[in-house]
Amino acid sequence: MKAVFLIHSLEVSGCRYRVLQYLPYLKEKGVEASIHFFKEPWPDKIRFYHSLGNYDLLYIHRRLFSPLEFACVRRRAKKIVFDFDDAIMYRSSSSKNHYSFSRCLKFAFMMRRVDFVAAGNEFLKSEVLPYNPSVAVIPTSIDLSRYTVKENSQPQIPMTIGWLGSSSTLKYLRTLLPTLERLYEEYPHFRLKIVCDEFVESERLPVIKKRWTSEEEEADLKSFDIGIMPLTDDPWTRGKCGLKILQYYGVGVPVVCTPVGVNRDIVEDGTNGFWAEDEDQWRKKLLLLMRDSGLRREMGMKGRMKVEERYRLEVCAARLYEILEKVCREDRRP
Repeated sequence: MKAVFLIHSLEVSGCRYRVLQYLPYLKEKGVEASIHFFKEPWPDKIRFYHSLGNYDLLYIHRRLFSPLEFACVRRRAKKIVFDFDDAIMYRSSSSKNHYSFSRCLKFAFMMRRVDFVAAGNEFLKSEVLPYNPSVAVIPTSIDLSRYTVKENSQPQIPMTIGWLGSSSTLKYLRTLLPTLERLYEEYPHFRLKIVCDEFVESERLPVIKKRWTSEEEEADLKSFDIGIMPLTDDPWTRGKCGLKILQYYGVGVPVVCTPVGVNRDIVEDGTNGFWAEDEDQWRKKLLLLMRDSGLRREMGMKGRMKVEERYRLEVCAARLYEILEKVCREDRRP
């Protein structure tokens, strides 16, 4: 099988976790894989589109084309698999109106014409089904060989509530900041650590600001006692695929999260972490974990087991290969 993967860049986390980390596995299975980038000058794009007939399959990661451009791609590509891990048919949480006519139009046009869709969660799958029955959930996964469980050492005081992510998701942490500040007035034995390339400020709560690097990511995760993933509840966040939570669990750190989208699937409330939907729940769940080191350890390890069972690279890579092979064998969709 000769496949070309069309992605945004090597640095974007979605590309790394949804495409690039699978390539070694696919190559072991005999897939001749190559990478191409969206941001090319038009002459280069046209040459690439004309070359699509040389590949058995085109794999597009989360890019919505205009109907005209995609019609050109569809005519030349033998098979097309579309992969997405965000609710790209809607506007982001920052928008007053989440509905976008142009995005929905592009999404519907493409979904009707691709051969298969790999959706990051059940919500995204449900958005595809009105247009195309050939869709399956392939959750975002992590390579557990890059994450070892933190040692069960004597807990440090102050404890660390940690958040790791991209600057585009800092807005969700900002919504939780007043709750954390009020919690600190009641229980001044923790600090907030933010691992990102941008940060939030607080005069009422100690904040550790750590710039993210791939080399220090695991050590930063292990420095957390509790990982958090706050979200708003809107069409954009329902498409989120829970990477933060998987990374926290990868090192055995327990989680408190907003039960939106895939968070409800990964975190089992009261078993491997906690859900928190309002300030009172955030306060109670965080206090419970901060005051009980045994519970933190138990929930963190159960979270690690959940990742091993359903969200590790090998499980999802095997599923992806199975889909690609199946798509290439089948006759082209009408």
